[in-house]
Amino acid sequence: MPIELSLSALKQTHWYEYGVRFMLGGLATVLAGILGARFGVSVGGLFLALPAIFCASATLVESHQRRTKEKAGLSGRRRGREAAALDAAGAAWGSIGLVAFATVFHLTVAASVAGAFAAALTAWVVVAVSAWWLRRKLRIVSHHARRSGHWPPSAKNPRLFR
Repeated sequence: MPIELSLSALKQTHWYEYGVRFMLGGLATVLAGILGARFGVSVGGLFLALPAIFCASATLVESHQRRTKEKAGLSGRRRGREAAALDAAGAAWGSIGLVAFATVFHLTVAASVAGAFAAALTAWVVVAVSAWWLRRKLRIVSHHARRSGHWPPSAKNPRLFR
């Protein structure tokens, strides 16, 4: 699946959905601040690095997909769940890049803040794109293995590897 920008999604979002995202993101930020004050900035920073609006985003993706299918006269529950699961998988893969960013920044910030930011940003791009590429290659390999009959019969749920 190619990566693309779709501005039409902005038209599909209702004003209150932005409010929900803002509120949940704010609550996650406040929680990170409280944890940081109680247990130190390192712990608070870990929680701040959590995609603060992910929970709201996943539910909104699900509802948009479900509504789209229902407008066509079909049940959209399954499609909505699958879209939210795909969004969650993307967030998980993207988090690998965030770990690289945090590690490189932590290791290089003493020398130069600007240099550390540039190095960390480069690490994030390289790791995130590499993780995306690796996932895509693994998906292609598993697809060919299933089609050629070399998929292990012990695999209970091959859909997990799509």
